[in-house]
Amino acid sequence: MLPAPDPGSAPGLVALLRFRSRDVPALTAQLRASVALLATKVGFVNAHMARAIDEPDLIVLQLGWDTVGSYRRALSAYDIKVQVVPVISQALDEPTAFEVLHFRDVHGVVDAPGALAADASTVSLGSASAQIVPPAPS
Repeated sequence: MLPAPDPGSAPGLVALLRFRSRDVPALTAQLRASVALLATKVGFVNAHMARAIDEPDLIVLQLGWDTVGSYRRALSAYDIKVQVVPVISQALDEPTAFEVLHFRDVHGVVDAPGALAADASTVSLGSASAQIVPPAPS
């Protein structure tokens, strides 16, 4: 069995953005420039851009980040807001950020338990407000 990969080489968050475009060469050029800028930010792990084989106007951009926090900090940087956000805001309106639960490469496997709160699927915006909020059951 191969040794487990260095946890630092496995993304903790994957952002998946899908785009439909009538001008794929222009979009992919904009995405390449966006990825080059994002790659300068702390916590960037990797990026993949791909086109759907059966629908050539459908492009997917996958961005790997070491943590959710580094992804959010990168998106809040001024240069990203000015140059990247206008491009990625053209993505299809669907969930884009996913925590990595299983990672495998030629060096091995890393499994993560996930970092979502125990009540993440039951608590909605505003419903966690109270004078005393009991801790989630362990």
